[in-house]
Amino acid sequence: MNRRSSLIALHAIVLIWGFTGILGKEISLNAVPLVFWRTLIAFLGVLGFVWIFKKKVQLSYQQVIKLALVGLLIAGHWIAFFTSIKLSNISTALTVLSTNAIFTAIVAPWIVGGKTSPRELLMGGVGTIGLAIIFHFEGQFALGILWSLLAALLAAVFSSFNARWVREMEPVSMTLMELLFANFWVMLFILLSPQEDFQVHLLDWRNIALLLILGWLATSIPFIVSIEVMKKISPFTCAIAINMEPIYSILIALYLYGSSEWMSSGFYWGAFLILAVVFIETFWRKEPKG
Repeated sequence: MNRRSSLIALHAIVLIWGFTGILGKEISLNAVPLVFWRTLIAFLGVLGFVWIFKKKVQLSYQQVIKLALVGLLIAGHWIAFFTSIKLSNISTALTVLSTNAIFTAIVAPWIVGGKTSPRELLMGGVGTIGLAIIFHFEGQFALGILWSLLAALLAAVFSSFNARWVREMEPVSMTLMELLFANFWVMLFILLSPQEDFQVHLLDWRNIALLLILGWLATSIPFIVSIEVMKKISPFTCAIAINMEPIYSILIALYLYGSSEWMSSGFYWGAFLILAVVFIETFWRKEPKG
């Protein structure tokens, strides 16, 4: 795969991720069982990749414990994200989820190492203003916004742990274990919670097809392709492309759902501030030359 085909593949992956919110909205399962089936399908997809290409999974006991923690964070992130979509709409959930970049700027130095710069605090302040504007104009989605904020915070924490531990572990092994433990924690929660179940009765052909698309096309395959893409494309280029995900999602949702996704002008001003912070911060983080 050359650089040009890698760029095409990267944007295809981000576009596919843009459909994640759409799939979450269309699947009629509640957020918790939805995440159980997604993680199970995604785990089986990556396991198939490991088996077909004879990849070695070599992890120490201590590393497995670390990945069990990350799996718990990932499970919580996806549950919070899909709950947000169920309680609000795709535009609100994905825009607020973009605050992940702001949370990462604050959380990463504590986990990965380094110092929080005044510039990052300034960007976080501007993003917070954007979030406050959305809260003010879209108060009917307040609960969904809070769930999306939780999803953004959990994403910042688990991605920071991944950035730290990928230095000592192989990415395929990490992902396989993280998906396995994410599925395990959700299963354990369902078994121990009288309010939750696996909603097997809702697994008709439509929901099964959508879950397979979510688990394989929107989770397993993008991960597998991204491994190859990262060999040809810089982290900066990848970050710029990934920042397009909420924009793709909002445009797709507007096209598919029309009026239910149209928001007040105040929402778009708040969204503009948040997305502007995300892009400016990414450009400011451009990797050094040489």
